[in-house]
Amino acid sequence: MGMTQNASDSEVPQSVGFDSALRRKFAAGIESGLLRDLHVVLAARSQQVFMEYYGVGSDENWGDPLGDVAFDADTLHDLRSVTKSIAGLLYGIALDRGLVPPTDASLYEQFPEYDDLARDPARAGITIDHALTMTLGMEWDEDRPYTDPLNSEIAMENAPDRYRFVLERSVIAEPGTRWIYSGGSVALVGAIIERGTGKRLPDFAREVLFEPLDIAKFNWSAGHDGVASAASGLRLTAPDLLKIGMLFLQKGVWNGQGIVSEEWIAQSLAPAISTGDGLSYGRLWFCGDAPVPAFDAPRPWYAGFGNGGQRLWLMPDAGIAAVIYSGKYNAWDAWITPTRVWREIILANFLKA
Repeated sequence: MGMTQNASDSEVPQSVGFDSALRRKFAAGIESGLLRDLHVVLAARSQQVFMEYYGVGSDENWGDPLGDVAFDADTLHDLRSVTKSIAGLLYGIALDRGLVPPTDASLYEQFPEYDDLARDPARAGITIDHALTMTLGMEWDEDRPYTDPLNSEIAMENAPDRYRFVLERSVIAEPGTRWIYSGGSVALVGAIIERGTGKRLPDFAREVLFEPLDIAKFNWSAGHDGVASAASGLRLTAPDLLKIGMLFLQKGVWNGQGIVSEEWIAQSLAPAISTGDGLSYGRLWFCGDAPVPAFDAPRPWYAGFGNGGQRLWLMPDAGIAAVIYSGKYNAWDAWITPTRVWREIILANFLKA
């Protein structure tokens, strides 16, 4: 289904189960400076947008400064690593169509040109699913700033062969046992999609996801080798990213059309491994839980997280999807404001299940 917006600001929150003070509390947070660096907040429940904010702020396009931007519903914005969650969705669509191998297939068999690496016994058990869950067990360092050439994603982008760069990383843990955040693992997922479909990732996305969801405008940044970044390169408007969130809540169906199987949606959001900091990780989705007044116990949420405070939040139990765009790129505390908006404004004011 698509989304409708009620013209009356005062009526919408209550009609979809929210405290009528939700917007006033959010505005107070903006005015007080408690909620900082926000570019866009857009949230919906039951096909109704109940929260919509567009600000002005300094922005970037994959690291290139854009200056101050006045954001609106038509403004493209970096998703950064929320791109990963969409790459996972595209893998599921390709899998449904029989275009890519099942997730338990050998990862190195998908890259026969690196047979020297495939012969390493330590790599023999690594599967595509280990890439989708970031449990390859291979060395990778994205804890450094993305301005640092020693950051593994930046080093991959600068490498003469991005796939060899990823596939030859040292094996430091048994595959499937340790979560190591890795844009490289998603680059491999993107490559398998491209090899299986015979199309560049943006072209496949346009055909099987964007056009069916009536997403006409997007940009997908590519490296010096022309390869679109499956890990961080996608730019979408906030309403269009919200559609993708709603697609998950609707179990893969949009306007009566099956876009991706319900099975893939469930597998994507099923926690596969602990991240070590209180969250879990599915297939390119973060998983956690949060208290909600409407429920008697914390309820699960799922999210795509991106550098600078980019978020696509989902709470299926409440039927809520929320998009947050922010401009706090490369800052250690960029997570604070999007988390406060989600937990202290949206979920705290949801009163009626």
